Amino acid sequence: MRHAATAALAAVLLATAAVEALADPVIDWNVRANEVVVESKIGTPPAMRVMAIVQAAVLEAVQNAAPGPYVDAAVAAANRAALSKLLPAQQAMIDRAYQAALAAIPEISAKYAGIEAGERAAAAVLAARADDSAAQPAPYRPHAAAGAYVPTAAPAVPHWAMRKPWLMASASQFRPGPPPALGSKTWARDYNEVKLLGARNSAARTAEQTEIAQFWEYSLPPIYHGVMRSVAAMPRRNAVQNARLFAAATQALDDALIAVFDAKYQYNFWRPITAVRNGDIDGNPATERDAAWTPLHDAPMHPEYPSAHAILAGALGAVLDAELGPLDAPVLSTSSPSAKNITRRWTSIGAFVQEVSDARVYEGIHFRTAVEAGTAMGRQIGTLAAQKHFAWGQGSESGLATR
Repeated sequence: MRHAATAALAAVLLATAAVEALADPVIDWNVRANEVVVESKIGTPPAMRVMAIVQAAVLEAVQNAAPGPYVDAAVAAANRAALSKLLPAQQAMIDRAYQAALAAIPEISAKYAGIEAGERAAAAVLAARADDSAAQPAPYRPHAAAGAYVPTAAPAVPHWAMRKPWLMASASQFRPGPPPALGSKTWARDYNEVKLLGARNSAARTAEQTEIAQFWEYSLPPIYHGVMRSVAAMPRRNAVQNARLFAAATQALDDALIAVFDAKYQYNFWRPITAVRNGDIDGNPATERDAAWTPLHDAPMHPEYPSAHAILAGALGAVLDAELGPLDAPVLSTSSPSAKNITRRWTSIGAFVQEVSDARVYEGIHFRTAVEAGTAMGRQIGTLAAQKHFAWGQGSESGLATR
């Protein structure tokens, strides 16, 4: 998962905020919170954690309320309180958004009751997540013989599996089996597919496949939250429904990264650039070495198996499937700073999920089995989120995740 954070996205989100403002404070503040997270430049896994906490606080603040000034104020206050605690360096940006939101709310008692509810909800969620081990010192030890040089760039979040999940019983609950044996036909299939399609100078990859790869090079929350908002913006939805959707989806995405980094550091599997340049040592006669092979995009600093992007897409897809039920999915869309802020669209949830998986092969940074395993893991996690959150309103449980 690349730690991309581009200032360009903040400008794009600001330009599109007016378009996305649908008299729904949950949607509006989701856009604003993503702007703050991008500006903070904290990287993808921490950013997903921040957004999960923020959206949990929003739901806690509004889950039993009727739309109106109370909800508008509660959403604003929950966002401000959570973001201020988690990203204090962005306080000025947070306060500007908060003051602008409050100025638009009538000066009635419901406004101040909503502010109190939002602050109280944020405090409760922050307290419940204070011991989630996100700040745990990284225990990673490089694999090296004494005296031998190894690359010195720090790997991404090797401690993430130590965090307390929102939904799963443990980080390893959905850990998949190991990657393919190097002597297997599956390994040869995976190796030769990415070698062909994922090379920087590939003649087999189409122009559209290259565009897809470039699009999904980005990994920060906004690229997935745009897809969520495609559903949230459907007619006849309200702020409480959207608060529930965003809480379910962001908790699923955060748990997905806990699960995927557990598996990545468990198996410590090589990236395509390492495998293809060492194809003569894997013991498989069907994998021919290319000593100069280079992927379309540089591999991120963590092990290959499973795919983090695939688990995120699978988790979000499962949440959206459950939210929509028998309804037809709207056209899903989102934009990507790594692809010059172009927008891509999908007419089904399945098409969106599949594209994310394919993109990682086209980029030359994942094998097919890794994206298949990631998608399957994500769907299980998304199903947990749906089972928890979409039973609300029937007295099943509170909005605060304290596991």
